[in-house]
Amino acid sequence: MTGSVRKRGKNWYYSFEASTVDGKRKRIEKVGGRTKKEAETALRIALTEYENAGLHFVPADISVSDYMDYWFETYVLLNCKYNTQNGYERIIRLHIKPTLGIFKLKSLTPAILQSLINDKYSSGLSKNYLNGISNVLSGSLKYAVHPLGFIKSNPMQYVKSPKFEHTANDDLKIISSKDFNRIIERFPVGSSFYVPVMIGYYTGLRISEVMGLTWEDIDLENETLDVNKIILKRKFGWYFGSTKTKSSVRNIKIGKTLINVLKDHKKWQIENKLNYAQYYTQNYTTEEQDPINKLPLTRIHSLHLSVDPGEMKILNMICTKENGELVTPETFKYPSRVIHNNLKISFNFHSLRHTHATILIENGANIKDVQKRLGHSKIETTLNIYTAATEKMAERSVDIFEQATTNCLPKNNKCLRE
Repeated sequence: MTGSVRKRGKNWYYSFEASTVDGKRKRIEKVGGRTKKEAETALRIALTEYENAGLHFVPADISVSDYMDYWFETYVLLNCKYNTQNGYERIIRLHIKPTLGIFKLKSLTPAILQSLINDKYSSGLSKNYLNGISNVLSGSLKYAVHPLGFIKSNPMQYVKSPKFEHTANDDLKIISSKDFNRIIERFPVGSSFYVPVMIGYYTGLRISEVMGLTWEDIDLENETLDVNKIILKRKFGWYFGSTKTKSSVRNIKIGKTLINVLKDHKKWQIENKLNYAQYYTQNYTTEEQDPINKLPLTRIHSLHLSVDPGEMKILNMICTKENGELVTPETFKYPSRVIHNNLKISFNFHSLRHTHATILIENGANIKDVQKRLGHSKIETTLNIYTAATEKMAERSVDIFEQATTNCLPKNNKCLRE
């Protein structure tokens, strides 16, 4: 595409022919400057922007650093959950930009990318974190191929992840009944962390799901629990967010043990509210709008009862401290350190989820029911994570069949004699 410049009065103008609209030719003409040279420069810039659909850069010349910023702003912020955004931003800032940022996007090759992954592996990063880096690179470059068309193919498709000596099952931390009792003895009834631990152990919920529970989510009479939201920290405080996937929204049955724990806890909260009086912390919500994707947000506020909440909506959280303050995933870092360092139990909150599922599967629970209980979108996820547990269940199935059919064969059967 070419254009032209011409002088009109004291100014120089540039112009070029744009695409036809409704069969009519359209010509764009604008002031380019006070000199012919300025107008010619403005023309070149305008043609570049027009040919690249209004982008303020030439896709062929964009650096990896600038492209990552562009991908983050135009895709990640609009399509990914808040925690995912934070994780991607950290990976881009700490691992991709320092190493690849100065490269041109079009110059990335499988060899360059493989070298990055190998170096990160050698530095001792965990398998999950290394997979995170690979996923960011793969996803961002795939987007550059389609729909953007900045590059012709995704070089990450040829990059191989290094093999780790341990298997996925080595990462699973199963809490024995003995160790679970030690945890409960360290954080007993009356502790801020007793109820979250009990809910995690007896339901298999994720930590953000447990901390996001309200009393409206519990049906003590029918012994059911609704998982319909999570709690997450944004820049200005704690908010409710949507669950990890659609399948994570679920209604599950809970047993007598947890029902009794929750009944006692509810009574405990009421007594504390009376004892603390005006100094008790009541939680409320207000509705806001995400400034980026314009979606509604529910923000959590914590105020003493002596403070007028105005039109805020009362929020009855389950996981609270004695004085009514929130117990959050951030707060739970303290008991995790105590359990891990003082009790010498390999632990994080997800250990309770793994333990819950493993106990169910090893004792013959239907794998489809376990999938729904955990909120996995695909049954393959459940099977892959709990391979060892399903193998043990398969062995039990053989034993069950053997016991059930022992008396079915005639007594003189050769196999039985042997």
